[in-house]
Amino acid sequence: MKQRLKADFHIHTAEDPRDNIKYTARELIDRAAELEFDVLAITNHDAVTYDRELAAYAQKKGILLIPGIEATLSNKHVVIINPGFKSLRRGGRLEDLRGMKSATNLVIAPHPFFLGFKSLLSSFYSYLPLFDAIEYANYYGRLIDMNKKAILAASQARKPMVATSDCHNIWQFGKSYTYVMAEKEPSRVLEAVKAGEIEIVTSPLTTLTMARVAFNFLLCDRLKLPFRL
Repeated sequence: MKQRLKADFHIHTAEDPRDNIKYTARELIDRAAELEFDVLAITNHDAVTYDRELAAYAQKKGILLIPGIEATLSNKHVVIINPGFKSLRRGGRLEDLRGMKSATNLVIAPHPFFLGFKSLLSSFYSYLPLFDAIEYANYYGRLIDMNKKAILAASQARKPMVATSDCHNIWQFGKSYTYVMAEKEPSRVLEAVKAGEIEIVTSPLTTLTMARVAFNFLLCDRLKLPFRL
């Protein structure tokens, strides 16, 4: 039976090999349970943070954990849910996405028009047919909103948009998410997203919060300073 499942398909944790994140996958799952999430995909950079033990831990909390990865291809980021592999070699190209895409996974274009962030930018249009969904990224405010171009592109291409937290700080989690109308089973969830049987929940960040996110990302995640705001 279909349910209204609260989901986030773009999240980072301390197991990420690239970024200096303070909370573990289990701590994220604990927080997700508190916020009554039903579905999660941890999408660390170029590595899948998923095993039976972690999936069982999530299940005990009432959460369906689906494997995910934020892949770096041609120095651009692509989110793949249920990728079918555990890690990704350096030097992959966007063209490789044609071989990675399958009927059993979900390919999302994350923050496609954000300057920096290894965003797709002009490459987005070249590979648009390979994307099942486009991200409505959480990092935006009332004055600065780089999602606008993505909203237009999604409308023109008739692609669904998924709201995600792309969280690197635990307090970011739960600010943007997607309701999926599906049975609580991996293939059914991904099929429902592709079919657009979803509802996004998101709201703009304050200017101060955007500055806090940027500070933590640039100085703590990337430069690995020993403190966070």
